[in-house]
Amino acid sequence: MSKNLLEGKKGIIFGALDDKSIAWKVAEACVAEGAQITLTNAPVALRFGKIQKLSEQLNVEIIPADATNIEDLENLVTQSMEILGGQLDFVLHSIGMSLNVRKKRHYTDINYEWMQKTFDISAISFHKLMQTLWKKDAIKEWGSILALTYIASQRTFPDYSEMAESKALLESFARSFGYHFGSEKKVRVNTISQSPTMTTAGGGVKGFDEFFDYAHKMSPLGNAPAEDCAAFCVSLFSDYTRMVTMQNLYHDGGFSNMGMNPAVLEITNM
Repeated sequence: MSKNLLEGKKGIIFGALDDKSIAWKVAEACVAEGAQITLTNAPVALRFGKIQKLSEQLNVEIIPADATNIEDLENLVTQSMEILGGQLDFVLHSIGMSLNVRKKRHYTDINYEWMQKTFDISAISFHKLMQTLWKKDAIKEWGSILALTYIASQRTFPDYSEMAESKALLESFARSFGYHFGSEKKVRVNTISQSPTMTTAGGGVKGFDEFFDYAHKMSPLGNAPAEDCAAFCVSLFSDYTRMVTMQNLYHDGGFSNMGMNPAVLEITNM
């Protein structure tokens, strides 16, 4: 049931591709809670995704932008403020892609040009976004900037490849830029470390289905679904979390604090 937690707030949601996307669920939840938003994704994603359906469903505008391109980001932020009528209250960065993973290149035989592309798309784009927001003074005081990450930034998951380093870099940017945004503009910056989630992107990782089942068994509450992640994002965009910043917040059903769950033995003994 909507509580209008975001009544009067304005924001940008990056990364909605289809109805399996966490960003898609976040967009729905934000509008349901009273927010006005714009949607954005890379032009190629707009061609292959279904974001137009979401735009029509929520009656919001889509602004194409390559998150690795400063010019595109500047245009996105400027247009969003014009459409929404002023400074923004929140932004979600939900972007990640690895060519090495997509093309099943083994971690010990990385294509370094692809690796640099992974870092640019999945992590450096977050810094570019925040720098653009900073220079344009686009975020109101007590606004909130979020990015989605994964526990592979802290632990080894071999098939996640260089996306692990990318997520570690993303989290570092949140802390470093979070200091500046907090001390100078009273804006908070956080990352959410989400459970394995059945998204189109997640399905591209080798052995994802098996790991999804493993994580679900390991976590006392089970894997956190995309809808619950969206609700968590709403809480972090709301005024109830004004003093939370520079944090990597685990939203994973307890997985991050588990050593062993006997339920996992049921899988290994099958």
